[in-house]
Amino acid sequence: MLSWKLPRLLTVQQVPKVFHEDSIICGYRSPRSSAAACVLSLFQMTNETLNIWTHFIPTWYFLWRMMSVLSSPGALHDPFLWPLLVYMLSCCIYPLMSTCAHTFNVMSTQARHICFLLDYGALSLYSLGSAIAYSAYVFPDRWVNSTFHQWFVPCAVFNTIISTNMSCYSRFPEATRPRLSKVLRTSAFAHLYLFDSIPLFYRLFLCSGDDCAHNAALTMHIWHTVFAFLTGFLFATHLPERLAPGCFDYVGHSHQLFHVCGILGTYFQMEVLIMDMNLRRTWLLDNSSLPSLSSTLGAWCLAMIITLLVIAAFSWALYWKPKEQDKRR
Repeated sequence: MLSWKLPRLLTVQQVPKVFHEDSIICGYRSPRSSAAACVLSLFQMTNETLNIWTHFIPTWYFLWRMMSVLSSPGALHDPFLWPLLVYMLSCCIYPLMSTCAHTFNVMSTQARHICFLLDYGALSLYSLGSAIAYSAYVFPDRWVNSTFHQWFVPCAVFNTIISTNMSCYSRFPEATRPRLSKVLRTSAFAHLYLFDSIPLFYRLFLCSGDDCAHNAALTMHIWHTVFAFLTGFLFATHLPERLAPGCFDYVGHSHQLFHVCGILGTYFQMEVLIMDMNLRRTWLLDNSSLPSLSSTLGAWCLAMIITLLVIAAFSWALYWKPKEQDKRR
């Protein structure tokens, strides 16, 4: 008979510092796990198990939603749908990349760094997908065709590159200066979200009058905003495990809640973008130019290529850094 031996779990004192999670005491996998052991660990309760499943399962939902749009007649030939499809593609990629990162990051120190560099790149590209969709469907009527509207996507591409560089660089001081690493990483993604949300925040909280695109989608936009705030709050504070170290090692720690709130935020964002697109379609087609291939998939692909080059450069630096230190010793 075939028997599966589940990997032995370790405590925080038994793993290198780079693998430590704030206020998490138990449930660590071996930092020298094989790929097979990483996959097998999906079926035992570790401090990463729920991190993995809370992103792996929603990936398939987002993929189903994208395929349902793609299967509609003429979807690929309708430029009005291109921003939504680019956004949906990014929604499928980032939770899948997060799943892979959390599954295989314990193969080695270098593997951990590279896994999360790819995770950060996917998050940056998701933010760009959001910006492309916001540019097409969310801008208040009075801002449509303005100078800010015309430069919104190019600025979002630039911000994506800056965010990828900042978040990737944050891996370097993680062991020696963890607070600096946390500030860099939080800032990298916070500035993306805040920039992308400028038209939404204006429409929700500042705009008044008939040209603000006030419609039934605003309530769901608020729900997305609430979950986005909770996502950032949980990532930055490490609550609740910071209040009771060791009590939330397997279930209920901030990274699990961060994943859940992030996915719920993406769900509400996707649904409200589809709602906004349908409610405003006639007005937007009459008053705004159709999205182009270069401003949607072209911009996203350009950012993806640059992001991969940035990740490759940082991966090379992180991979060789330990070896160079060993030679000096």
